[in-house]
Amino acid sequence: MAIMDFIRKQFVDIIEWTDDSRDTLSFRFPDEDKEIKNGAQLIVRESQAAQFVYLGEFGDSFGPGKHVLTTDNIPVLTNLKSWKYALESPFKADVYYVVTRTFTGNKWGTANPVMMRDADFGIVRMRAYGTFDFHVVDVKKFLKEVAGTDDHFRLDEFADTMRSRIVSIFSEALAKAGIPALDVAARYSELGGALLPLINPILGERYGLEMTTFVVENVSVPPEVEAAIDKRSSMAAVGNLNDYVKYQMAQGMEKGGGGAGGMAAELAVGMTLAQQMMKDTGGFTTQATPGIAPPAAAVAAAPALLTPAQVGEALGVAEADVMASLEAGDLKGKKIGTQWRVTRAAVDAFLAS
Repeated sequence: MAIMDFIRKQFVDIIEWTDDSRDTLSFRFPDEDKEIKNGAQLIVRESQAAQFVYLGEFGDSFGPGKHVLTTDNIPVLTNLKSWKYALESPFKADVYYVVTRTFTGNKWGTANPVMMRDADFGIVRMRAYGTFDFHVVDVKKFLKEVAGTDDHFRLDEFADTMRSRIVSIFSEALAKAGIPALDVAARYSELGGALLPLINPILGERYGLEMTTFVVENVSVPPEVEAAIDKRSSMAAVGNLNDYVKYQMAQGMEKGGGGAGGMAAELAVGMTLAQQMMKDTGGFTTQATPGIAPPAAAVAAAPALLTPAQVGEALGVAEADVMASLEAGDLKGKKIGTQWRVTRAAVDAFLAS
């Protein structure tokens, strides 16, 4: 009797595994070096798959249900071992359970910026992060490429193993999608859905996995690209260039900016405004406008030889700015003693330059 008990202890007659951890992806049945007897029962629960491995080679896979292990239902394993007695005697094999349910709320992110070619900004560096849901669709490929021979492969190990691979696939998919940086930053909710058809074929082929949801929570670009986006937004808010020039001119006159650089900028603004007024009216007029005199009309009505104050009045800028431009040589004039004189031709040439 003792001998029969000993023999029974050397054989496995029921193979099953109950997952109560909620973070396990694959688990190797602990056979404790026992052999599986012919006619043993294999129990596979919902959201599980059982995979037989013999001497490093895959045998058959079993889905949910109760299975009796005989020659008829595991022919692949039979061929691998070339059983002399057609499984009438016990056999030795590893049994891996793989969880096939969907694992939700897994985080992903780019440790380093992703380089991509953008139609608006050229080559840009982008960082991104978000979450994804996934499940195993190819048990053999998953065991071979991801879990390996780990006897208890958990979700935290998966995150460490797959994070860089998922980011790499995300980078490839983003490059193929050709989504502009401006749209990436504004369409998070649509981006994940657009990338899924590009990510899943690669993920399934390489790792036997499928993403059911891919969420992009944030995409950030370098500060210089952010500044360019802000500038473009500001220009859109300002409207056309003519209105923007008028606004800049008013701001400059309010601040009373000085120096040669400030003077050149204000005179350029004045020239643009004068040209726009000429285009709008079909030529210069001497009709007075409340609050501001047409610069070119004022110059035309001025004497042939102008003082800096008269030039400033004609152009609608401060005398000090005119003096700064004369000192810098931007505006041509003649200095007699301590006084400057400017011809109307020099003012016209300055405006046309």
